Amino acid sequence: MIGSALLRLLNEAGFTRLLAPAHNELELRDAPAVSSYFAKHIPDYVFHLAARVGGIHANDAYPGEFIYDNTAMQLSVFEAAKQQKVKKLLFPGSACTYPKMAPQPVKESEFLNGPIEPTNIAYAAAKINGIIMAQSYAKQYGMKVVIPMPTNTYGVGDNFDPKASHVIPALMQRFHDAKAKELTEVVIWGTGTPKREFIYVDDVADAFIFLMKNRDDSAIINVGTMQEATIADLAGEIAQVIGYNGKIRFDTAKPDGAPRKVLDSKGLFELEWRPRVGLTDGLKRMYKKHFIEQRPVKKTA
Repeated sequence: MIGSALLRLLNEAGFTRLLAPAHNELELRDAPAVSSYFAKHIPDYVFHLAARVGGIHANDAYPGEFIYDNTAMQLSVFEAAKQQKVKKLLFPGSACTYPKMAPQPVKESEFLNGPIEPTNIAYAAAKINGIIMAQSYAKQYGMKVVIPMPTNTYGVGDNFDPKASHVIPALMQRFHDAKAKELTEVVIWGTGTPKREFIYVDDVADAFIFLMKNRDDSAIINVGTMQEATIADLAGEIAQVIGYNGKIRFDTAKPDGAPRKVLDSKGLFELEWRPRVGLTDGLKRMYKKHFIEQRPVKKTA
């Protein structure tokens, strides 16, 4: 999702010498293949966005694959970048690497300051390894690295697989189906009171380009909006975008998760970068692309 947005924005900005090999062109877990690819093309700047990602179910079901695949890709790309002396490498972390009970909004200094959410342990461990590896390569080899820490990202290109999707695509799919089936009610887990922060994919890609141009410091830097929405408000926004007019009921017997998750992005804002796409606009863009243009609602008999 982020990689596609990044390519589009780079093209729009006039960058034409772009390399974006698909999986069938380059297996990033194959270190010799990655080394050969870098030696052949000698890239100047590297955005390492490839990752195996998913929601709670996927993290719980495939922890071995999550930690192996992500770690193997990082090892291959970082070492090849070092060998070819790339000018700068950007490696995004993940907000799930912060401690589960970190004070809110979460500052960059909270990294490694407490236990992380156990349901994300394999993916988070791989990301933590990647962050430390990037910083270690910067310290020992002088490689310039940028480590943005994005908050929950959503938008065009998101994953709607029910076994792997995050909250926004999952809710969008449920409300879309409820409208198609003319259901009178949609039930959502929890009380609806937890607060979450979301950032549109184009804003994340834009922040990555901005940081690649303007930052050499290997310290983590948060990338968020510092705007929060309760799960109830989010569900209401999605229902309104879709045009679902039924009732939204919260099953309070089900767990809520953390009461609040938001990143402190003041460091990035002080560099004079700001997100441009609000939540409502982002949801509209996402729904239009994935449902209106690709698969419009068809009422069932």
